[in-house]
Amino acid sequence: MKTPKRLEPLIDSGLIDEVLRSLKSGKEAAVYVVRCGSKICCAKVYKEADQRSFRQSVLYQEGRKVRNSRRARAMEKGSSYGRKEQESSWQNAEVTALYRLAYAGVRVPQPYNFIDGVLLMELVTDADGNPAPRLNDLEMSAEQAREFHAFLIVQIVRMLCDGLVHGDLSEYNVLVDSAGPVVIDLPQAVDAAGNNNARAMLERDVDNMAAYFGQFAPELLKTQYAKEMWKLYQSGDLHPDTQLTGHFQDSNKPADLRSVIREIDAAREDNEAKQRFLQDQLGL
Repeated sequence: MKTPKRLEPLIDSGLIDEVLRSLKSGKEAAVYVVRCGSKICCAKVYKEADQRSFRQSVLYQEGRKVRNSRRARAMEKGSSYGRKEQESSWQNAEVTALYRLAYAGVRVPQPYNFIDGVLLMELVTDADGNPAPRLNDLEMSAEQAREFHAFLIVQIVRMLCDGLVHGDLSEYNVLVDSAGPVVIDLPQAVDAAGNNNARAMLERDVDNMAAYFGQFAPELLKTQYAKEMWKLYQSGDLHPDTQLTGHFQDSNKPADLRSVIREIDAAREDNEAKQRFLQDQLGL
């Protein structure tokens, strides 16, 4: 196929040898199957802000730290330079999230390189080597729905334990390879401790999973995993191997606000330390 203009610099620099075909075009980016030497990968080309249909970036960017004070001021003022840096920050967020979550044991595609608004990463494939289908493309039994739902709840818990909420999780951004679900599309991932919308976004992510799998296993519609895991997260009792019940009962006991604030501050500091470490490693 004809090489897309945004991929030409990567061809010229030798990072990509050949563009094989278009894979999909979504609200955030266009994705292509490419050959890099002997390896088949995918190239995610982020759309410019005025071409995106995803318009709620302000909600998602709350709590994200910008280390360079000049960049931060420009982004606040909304200058042309600031808007450019805002876009760069938005795109870098997915790269950082992919590295963080892969290290935390979440099933996400392996990132390889990020340059000029193009993310080169692992092509998730099925057993025959073809691009893996999205979750919404599958029909499944009640048993398989329960299995996949339980697996994805574990992934959401691991993300939250690492201080992140996906923020836009649905059956459209989960791929299924021969080993099971793989979570994709993370530029909007939010800081669980630093974003006031994190709890609502977590509940929406979990509710989306229950609604989808509930088509095949209706009992999942009654589960309350989000409220359960958020309560444990706030109290510092949520861990990657925590066994959840899916049940939740509100307590009438007054909240210990000082303890809650201490836990949130500790989680925020831990999250910021992880971000600084990853940014140093990636040179961002």
